[in-house]
Amino acid sequence: MWQTLGEQAPTWPGRNWPLGATWTEEATNFAVYAPRAEAVWLCLFDDHGGERRLPLTEQSLGIWHGAVPGVRPGDRYGYRVDGTWAPAHGLRFNPNKLLLDPYGHAVAGTITPGPALLAHDAKDRSQPSTLDSAEATARSVVVDPSFDWEGDAPMKTRWRDTVIYELHVKGFTQLHDRIPEEIRGTYAALGHPAVTEYLKDLGVSAVELLPVHQFFSEPALTERGLGNYWGYNSISYFAPDASYSSSGERGEQVREFKQMVKDLHRAGLEVILDVVYNHTAEAGPDGPSISFRGFDDRGFYRRVPPNGGPTTVDDTDPLLGPFDDTYWDVTGCGNTVDSEDPLALRLILDSLRYWVTEMHVDGFRFDLMSALSRTGDDTGAGIDMACRLLIAIGQDPVLRHVKLIAEPWDASMDGYLVGRMPPPWVEWNDQYRDTIRDFWRGQSSGLHSVATRLAGSSDLYADDGRSAYNSVNFITAHDGFTVRDLVSYDHKHNEANGEENRDGSDNNRSWNHGVEGETDDEEIVALRRRQAANLMATLCLSNGVPMLTAGDERGRTQGGNNNAYCQDNEISWVRWQADAGEDGEPEAWLDVYELTRAALRLRREHRALRQRHWFEGRPTIVDGPKDLAWLHPTGREMTPEDWHDRGLQTLGMFLSGRPLRAPGPHGEQQVDSSFLLWYHAGPDPVKLFLPDNDWVARGTVALSTDPDLECGTEVSAGESLRIGGRSVVVLQEL
Repeated sequence: MWQTLGEQAPTWPGRNWPLGATWTEEATNFAVYAPRAEAVWLCLFDDHGGERRLPLTEQSLGIWHGAVPGVRPGDRYGYRVDGTWAPAHGLRFNPNKLLLDPYGHAVAGTITPGPALLAHDAKDRSQPSTLDSAEATARSVVVDPSFDWEGDAPMKTRWRDTVIYELHVKGFTQLHDRIPEEIRGTYAALGHPAVTEYLKDLGVSAVELLPVHQFFSEPALTERGLGNYWGYNSISYFAPDASYSSSGERGEQVREFKQMVKDLHRAGLEVILDVVYNHTAEAGPDGPSISFRGFDDRGFYRRVPPNGGPTTVDDTDPLLGPFDDTYWDVTGCGNTVDSEDPLALRLILDSLRYWVTEMHVDGFRFDLMSALSRTGDDTGAGIDMACRLLIAIGQDPVLRHVKLIAEPWDASMDGYLVGRMPPPWVEWNDQYRDTIRDFWRGQSSGLHSVATRLAGSSDLYADDGRSAYNSVNFITAHDGFTVRDLVSYDHKHNEANGEENRDGSDNNRSWNHGVEGETDDEEIVALRRRQAANLMATLCLSNGVPMLTAGDERGRTQGGNNNAYCQDNEISWVRWQADAGEDGEPEAWLDVYELTRAALRLRREHRALRQRHWFEGRPTIVDGPKDLAWLHPTGREMTPEDWHDRGLQTLGMFLSGRPLRAPGPHGEQQVDSSFLLWYHAGPDPVKLFLPDNDWVARGTVALSTDPDLECGTEVSAGESLRIGGRSVVVLQEL
């Protein structure tokens, strides 16, 4: 501990790698990239708020570095950077601003939005701010990386065996009555046996965590008394967010996160992170200066270029060159990270490798991947499937073997990339979402599109050699209605967000079934539950990778809010009481849970329901049945005329298991039960005729959302079967 703020201590030259703070018993090495800076100070803080500034005098390859003895894990630090003030050239150096280390492994404290965080003067943007930001911002933390993993290793679950469960670390556990109160809403809670046992019993194989990189709320939200709940406002790509830590923020959050991963792996669950590399919490040019902006604003954020003409400032400096201070924003969040910049690209890759090698996560879901795939120097910079980031990830020996999921769009009109991501990427498939929603609300554009989505979306993925598992199928996600709200509301109800219900999508493809919102009408409630069960069963049994959203299987409601990004309260949290009654989760909704659990068990136990190869509509062996056949309710195969019958609302899907097209691990022929899945979206009961054939003589009802058709009911080929309106029925060969 230092006696006075002015006390000096030796700063050794250190080295320019690795970037960040690297602790050893001898000294802690600090290295930070600021290629256009003229001076950099390392700022160390004691427990009383005292700040000690040490100049970093060594610089190589744009990296300022030095080693300081006596700095220990848990110590807090930041940087101050000086240089040219020329915002119109992307130079925003201001030593009055304390900056987080872009490579910091932990963050302590939070930010207080206001003029002190701005690099520019709040009243005159052309001038630098003279306010010191140290009291208004957070600090980076030196971390001891040691941890006993006890042999933990990547699980490498095959895609075709993967079932994803998207959840929020806090929201999933905050109200869980079987978790000790002091750890609810934290990483420790997510690794608790009450959670891991529930997830395993449900039948999922991986949790996909909403962003856990350190993030801060937007000033506009805090002004309304709200905060960023989802976390899509990252600022530190190596640091687990400290707000989810039950053990502390001085490096304890790193250890707690590792223990959570270890506990989930022990339960057989993979961990996938939702990562937000496309933009940062520094927002647009008028936003706060927290980290990247103060080190290399010109390089890190993509700009609207000057189109070859002069700008409003002097462009004669060969070091600066022509420039335009207008941020190029295709994220809708004020800025776009320039993944073409060598050091921005390096940071993204280093961050990904860190989370795989040091934190043991199993994969990533990339938010707004299109924004990171853009190249070019004009304002219409286009999508490039051979961009530096995609090529680098595809060639990286660590990253190319983890799970890579793209959200294949951004906030622009031309950023929609569904079906275009290169191997080894898989994609969120919103076309699946929209088609299945429309089918079950009686607004389908035709059964042909429904069949295509059920079979794995070959129109999107088969043409370039990819498999059905390249489609991550989902009905809902964090962004939008829950399944319960999808069947309970025609319109969004986002008034609690404070934006006069203008935020959130109006294209929900939902149906309230006669009453907007909750109702005591037993018939409507029963129909909604059946429709929710239909949606969940369809998702679980479609070819591709199913992704469930936390709580959908339990009837979780957000009261019609389809954009609950700022609702860190019971609007968003999962309720766990089985008999919550008026709280919005009556015990009857547990029927949907049991149905979901049964559907996932069927999928897990039968390879015929999770096939790797594309269906070909022809026999897998001579004189055998077709691997896939689509059936009309009359029992015959669908004809071209049937596919164009807009009034047809019933579809049968026959899947042959004798044998499967895919061989076993030793090349052996694999045999499974055959299945006939009936999807009936019409409101009235329908009589189905089971085709008389040479391959399947008898079957049993393996799953049914028709309350009058019990599982275990036996059926025979050539007979008829009556099912109720709006039902899914799965017949399994005996």
